[in-house]
Amino acid sequence: MSPLGFAGHQEALSQGRFVRVLNFHNTAEASRGALRSDLAKLRETFAGVTLEELDGFFATGTWSEDRPAVIPVFYEGYRNNVEVAAPVCDELGLTAWFFVCTGFVDCPPAEQEQFARSHNIDLLPAEFGRDRLAMSWDEVGELSTRHVVTPHTASHDGIADIVTDDDLEREIVEPKRRMDAVTGQSAPAMAYLWGSPFGTSRRHDDAVRAAGYRYVFSNTMVQQVGSLPAAQRGA
Repeated sequence: MSPLGFAGHQEALSQGRFVRVLNFHNTAEASRGALRSDLAKLRETFAGVTLEELDGFFATGTWSEDRPAVIPVFYEGYRNNVEVAAPVCDELGLTAWFFVCTGFVDCPPAEQEQFARSHNIDLLPAEFGRDRLAMSWDEVGELSTRHVVTPHTASHDGIADIVTDDDLEREIVEPKRRMDAVTGQSAPAMAYLWGSPFGTSRRHDDAVRAAGYRYVFSNTMVQQVGSLPAAQRGA
């Protein structure tokens, strides 16, 4: 939902005008059964959300499905998101959204464990020693034909870590340019580490808008990128 203020959020919630987002990160092979069980139960009650359906929801404020909406989101760009999470969602007929740290994907496989350790990307012992921990760009492109794939900054940075103009270019603008070139699509959304919302900082908002993103996913909202009232905009 958009930044409506407390009263606006109350009204939207009471009218059912909201989309649930369920966050996942590392989906190791050992978790496949549990993940499938959880998502299968979710699928009984909720309907997944394609990009087109999210666009329609924001345009009209209405949801066309009989079941309420849910977006399963998988963060960071783990290789096991492709090997485990995507096939489970395919089997269940759920559209998943993958927020990928493009620097993790760009990192040479031999350096991905160190990259993960130094960029708040959690690893599990079962993954140590694998030849590659992140998705490949070929996998990003293939995944985008079935699900929504979009950037989660380059370096898994929070908004407080993105300070200079070079930082803005590297973490916000370039990831979309890089992903769009691979997928042949326009990556629709971005998210910061720690889930800062659109409206936190004018400079960051301007970079997000200039890059061409349509949505920001934060801890409490899915926000459509656009102009915010001055009272709701950061410095």
